[in-house]
Amino acid sequence: MSKKPVENLIWNEARECMPQEEKEKLQLAKLRETVRRVYQKVPHYRNALQKRGISPDDIRSLADLAELPFTEKNDLRDNYPFGMFAVPQSEIVRIHASSGTTGKPTVVAYTQGDVDNWSELVARSLSCAGATYEDTVHVAYGYGLFTGGLGLHYGAERIGATVVPVSGGNTERQVTLLQDFGATILACTPSYAMHIAEVAREMGIDFRELPLRSGIFGAEPWSDNMRRKIEAELGISAIDIYGLSEVIGPGVACECQAKDGLHVFDDHFLVEVIDPITGEVLPPGQEGELVFTSITKEAFPIIRYRTRDISAIIEEPCECGRTHVRIKRICGRTDDMLIIRGVNVFPSQIESVLLEIGEAEPHYQLIVDRHGQMDCLEVLVEVSENMFSDKVKGLEELGRRIHHKIESILGVSCKVRLVEPKTIERSIGKAKRVIDKRKI
Repeated sequence: MSKKPVENLIWNEARECMPQEEKEKLQLAKLRETVRRVYQKVPHYRNALQKRGISPDDIRSLADLAELPFTEKNDLRDNYPFGMFAVPQSEIVRIHASSGTTGKPTVVAYTQGDVDNWSELVARSLSCAGATYEDTVHVAYGYGLFTGGLGLHYGAERIGATVVPVSGGNTERQVTLLQDFGATILACTPSYAMHIAEVAREMGIDFRELPLRSGIFGAEPWSDNMRRKIEAELGISAIDIYGLSEVIGPGVACECQAKDGLHVFDDHFLVEVIDPITGEVLPPGQEGELVFTSITKEAFPIIRYRTRDISAIIEEPCECGRTHVRIKRICGRTDDMLIIRGVNVFPSQIESVLLEIGEAEPHYQLIVDRHGQMDCLEVLVEVSENMFSDKVKGLEELGRRIHHKIESILGVSCKVRLVEPKTIERSIGKAKRVIDKRKI
């Protein structure tokens, strides 16, 4: 944990600490407005609502949200590129898109009002990380069609901070700039933060002696053990930010300094948790798939978007004073979830085990294959330079401990293969944790 003081700041107290009754009135008014907008402007939604026999006038309470149809990624791809837009192109000032690695990219659009709201939401998130106009924010998220880089950039400018728009890659240069420019806030994926720390060690630079005091990390699930590792290596307070392009980008939700769940900025987004199989809405505290409805988006409003991210709603108030509903940290994705001989396994669970053991590095890969009718899991784990140069007996013992820990905690047997440092490819964005050969 960082020994440098990080304040619990609130960017927009009137909105972030709004009384519940007042907020629910706002949410209902915005929800009704959004449903009317998509019904009138987006043929896909008009057809989907008509199929369910729903008109905008049927939305009389927030409970009616559960009657609306879900939106899935395939709906966006089926309407590629601009079929889900609710405004004419003359009102669109920005377009972003997903990478499209599994099909057509999902394309999202922003009016000037959307960009302003997005900047506001990321300003709130950066305030959660302790950022003010006096800070220098080093943005190592990718710039371009990916929403991460520009999202954090505009939010940092909104609070008046100095922005260093480095984007990803060229890690030695990143380390040099972090040192020379005296950045106080780092924004990137958690796996890339660990890679920056690794390269800094090789360059003989101790980040704990630099001005850097806080980091805002997201775009991939990461464990509390990974947080502790990042905080120890970089000497900072590590904050989890959540968002996805289809909803707005980074800034949908963020932890505060209490680090007890992420505050969903629910004056802009309504959140539900559903059973991923049945679609049934689950009660607070029960884990399921996150579903978001945007209630202030103009160009690309979205209704009940199935994220595939696994979390749960927290009802208890937060010590920070914000009144937003909170969600637990993302523990995985329904589409990243591996089913090994009937056991559900998320990469973040493996990560947590490895970091708890200690001698392993937070660089790993899961290889799933099928031998005959049997699914097999192999876990590749990097070990430290010191450990790898140690006696073979020590490596064998470490491998046995990792195997035992995974089997006892997750209930699935696996083969553990310890590999040399830097064997597993580093990523400047989201880390590739799983290679599933069963699909090849």
